[in-house]
Amino acid sequence: MSEPQQTVKTKLGWSLEKRDRNFIQSLMPFWEFAYRYYFRVQTSGWENIPANEKVLLVGSHNGGMASPDMHMMMYDWFSRFGVERPIYGLMHPKAWRVSPELAEFAAKTGAIIAHPKMAAAALRRDASLLVYPGGAQDLFRPHSLSNKIYFAGRQGFIKLALRAHVPIVPVISAGAHDTFFVLTDLYPLLQQFHQWGMPWLMGIDPEVFPIYLGLPWGLSIGPLPNIPLPVTIHTRVCQAIVFERYGNEAAMDRGYVNYCYELVVSKMQQELDILLAENQSNFKF
Repeated sequence: MSEPQQTVKTKLGWSLEKRDRNFIQSLMPFWEFAYRYYFRVQTSGWENIPANEKVLLVGSHNGGMASPDMHMMMYDWFSRFGVERPIYGLMHPKAWRVSPELAEFAAKTGAIIAHPKMAAAALRRDASLLVYPGGAQDLFRPHSLSNKIYFAGRQGFIKLALRAHVPIVPVISAGAHDTFFVLTDLYPLLQQFHQWGMPWLMGIDPEVFPIYLGLPWGLSIGPLPNIPLPVTIHTRVCQAIVFERYGNEAAMDRGYVNYCYELVVSKMQQELDILLAENQSNFKF
């Protein structure tokens, strides 16, 4: 590989300067169509985001690689606060390796690599940050867990909030995980085959290997891209969670980090249960 190519690849995800406000603005009509007519989004709670303060938005991923609720949250943010108010989103390091074109697209919308260095750099710039801690395991969790907050035990976002002295604002949604139907995850079986010598495709450990029903494949095996079904999505921005202690010492206290993690998960689950109960009577496709 030539040196220039390596340099370009290294920059993707590792710079705050790739965010392109004009590019984001050009996407707004497409997001608006999906928001108003395809997913018919109903939303609430945006008053919980302070006007002039940075926050750490923490969400639960839904709907496979399409992740429609994430895009609808992004549209809501930009339509309410404008493209000038800085916000970045953490994207898994492996996602940057799948396609250079998609990686460039993501970087222009404000995606940065999910690494403590970049997350801290964004917050130091007084930008807000959007993180989905559950990653691929959350995106492709079985449909039986569609109404559960599932972060796979990842606590890095807690340490980030404690070190940066920022409140956590949970963002939840209902409906997005019905845009496809995950039956099961074959990853443990594939992992065993890999240990026996089978290489990963493209040299990337997928972390999940679901069987799901959805568009355009019908029955899909593996974490393939999907076209979400036109299901009504309900999103909600919850009240900020402010911890009792902050700072490096708090972030290094394993017991305290675990306590904060469980607090966030439990509060988000409570809010999701409330949202589901509110929508149960009028839920529609």
